[in-house]
Amino acid sequence: MTSTEPTAASTDAGGDDSIVKKLSTLDRYLAVWILLAMAVGLGLGRLIPGMNDALAKIEIGGISLPIALGLLIMMYPVLAKVRYDKLDSVTGDKKLMVSSLVINWIVGPAVMFALAWIFLPDLPEYRTGLIIVGLARCIAMVIIWNDLACGDREAAAVLVALNSVFQVIAFGLLGWLYLDLLPGWLGLGDGERLDFSMWEIALNVVIFLGIPLLAGFLTRRIGEQKMGRESYEAKFLPKIGPWALYGLLFTIVILFALQGKTITSQPLDVVRIALPLLVYFAVMFFGTFLLGKGLGLAYDRTATLAFTAAGNNFELAIAVAIATFGVTSGQALSGVVGPLIEVPVLIGLVYVALAWRRKFTASALTTAGEAR
Repeated sequence: MTSTEPTAASTDAGGDDSIVKKLSTLDRYLAVWILLAMAVGLGLGRLIPGMNDALAKIEIGGISLPIALGLLIMMYPVLAKVRYDKLDSVTGDKKLMVSSLVINWIVGPAVMFALAWIFLPDLPEYRTGLIIVGLARCIAMVIIWNDLACGDREAAAVLVALNSVFQVIAFGLLGWLYLDLLPGWLGLGDGERLDFSMWEIALNVVIFLGIPLLAGFLTRRIGEQKMGRESYEAKFLPKIGPWALYGLLFTIVILFALQGKTITSQPLDVVRIALPLLVYFAVMFFGTFLLGKGLGLAYDRTATLAFTAAGNNFELAIAVAIATFGVTSGQALSGVVGPLIEVPVLIGLVYVALAWRRKFTASALTTAGEAR
């Protein structure tokens, strides 16, 4: 949800109109600010000599500290909004939990594997990089997309936590399956082996999910004890809410600054990598949204399911690609192009989801009227 949106989402047909009227300038023109952030990042990376190299060196264990800072600032306010005492209602939703696991860990990697081979049969480095992106399921930025689309915060917290556990356990196994075993079985050539450790993946999870999740949980617990839930949500949360979007914009500037020179100097390669990514985001988001509706999930959980399916953990994908193939490799470039395409596409899908939200609401009201 937006930084100025009420805690309890309106359930009447005019709820979206009332929300729009309450949006701040930051919220109302978010798409504009994101486009400007992308342009500023590209400009900085292209015009300031050595800036992208300097930013790339500020890291620990393959994790970019500027990007980590931006993601932590972005995720903390959203996770401070989660009502952690309501999480049992999510874990008890078997349709949601099973659907998320199947889509994220069976369907998603398989779809990216197929698209990578269909679109990039002659470019093995880029193809491998895309497959790595498909294996790294989202545990960070999906939080902000879900919130902007008025998804279920509690469901998002549970699903990203579930993804983080499976990421530590399954990433290596899936990497072996899709990069080494399947290509040989299908007669597609020699396979690739990834050079990473479970510790690196666990560190990625701890930084990008563990820290903001713990901070958000403690903030709500202490805040409610001292202020009460009503005062905490009405007075404190609106003060920290805008920082989620500040963190998002900062992260986008850094991402584009890091690769501004590479992107603008290799535009045709970027286009080749972008095409399967665009198809991937469309297939995963719209397919999952239709699945959620078919399963009878409410809009908020359907949106959460769709965004967790479409997003990827770009930081992990980039770190693994660089560690295995080198910072100047085609695999690393594919990892970098991933979030550069994901950011504008998913912000567009936020608006699509909000438009569908009105249809869900209208449908629910119609059904209730017929029942009476």
